[in-house]
Amino acid sequence: MKRITLFCCFTFIMLTLFSACSSKDVSEIKLAEVTRSVFYTPQYVAIENGYFEEEGLEVDLQTTWGGDKTMTALLSDNADIALVGSETSIYVYAQDASDIVINFAQLTQTDGTFLVSKSDKPNFTWEDTKNSIFLGQRKGGMPQMVGEFVLKKHNIDPHDDLELIQNIDFANIPGAFVSGDAEYVQLFEPTASMFEKEGKGHVIASFGEESDFLPYTVFMTKESYLVENEDIVKSFTKAIYKAQQWVQETDSEEIAKVVQPYFEDTELDILASSIERYKQQDSFAETPLLSEESWNHLQAIMEEAGELPKQAPYDELVNTDIANEVTED
Repeated sequence: MKRITLFCCFTFIMLTLFSACSSKDVSEIKLAEVTRSVFYTPQYVAIENGYFEEEGLEVDLQTTWGGDKTMTALLSDNADIALVGSETSIYVYAQDASDIVINFAQLTQTDGTFLVSKSDKPNFTWEDTKNSIFLGQRKGGMPQMVGEFVLKKHNIDPHDDLELIQNIDFANIPGAFVSGDAEYVQLFEPTASMFEKEGKGHVIASFGEESDFLPYTVFMTKESYLVENEDIVKSFTKAIYKAQQWVQETDSEEIAKVVQPYFEDTELDILASSIERYKQQDSFAETPLLSEESWNHLQAIMEEAGELPKQAPYDELVNTDIANEVTED
């Protein structure tokens, strides 16, 4: 009887110690995403497939709805890591911040918007947009800058050749398009596919295909956080890389089932077709590594739009050491 009692006590103590040790090994991360989007599918896969958990991380995901709000959350320590457009880190750098923001893992590598028209245009050319009402995106944001870059590429001046509307909040753009007079709009998925299914619009072109590779949405953190928590950032990047590989190897219908909890109001077939559309144009980065070529392309687009405050050196704002180490393991 004493042996049984001692064994039970020993077992209880060991389980308690194991539990205590395990809890200490878990690192909590406050993660802020700029919006909720199918475009960020690999991030949701990393959560749902347990890749963060495998790396000893507990991720608290918050949606901050806008680049300015996301960066404010990061700079004020309400977020440890932010998923947002790389241009925001350049804006912070231009303000001579004492604690600059470092891009360390790329998630999307193309623009994620599509050109949607009210009427079907089977023989569409970009010239057709001239003299039309065009519902654009927020001034200074990547969707708008890429939109202007693509239009200029096709010899269209977005401010002289179009009636360009830019005073609508991001969340209200789809509704404004349906109820307003605009013939064209830039929309992300799954809204673009939903509009097609509901007969509210027609996807006629892709800004992602037209603008080449860009560090469009990137995980970033303050330099001080990276210095103090390099192991955590590395574990985070490992989890993202696992998700990126899984997304590349998995069919869109299966991916849609995994991420559906984040899009409860979106039907599974629309979710799957949206993911497939992004996969077909290589929008999801295959690795977290952000290349210098795409970084320079980003700045060229910002400069073309008149939104580049000053040149931001790749070596200062991009950390490639972690991504390289993770992908070589």
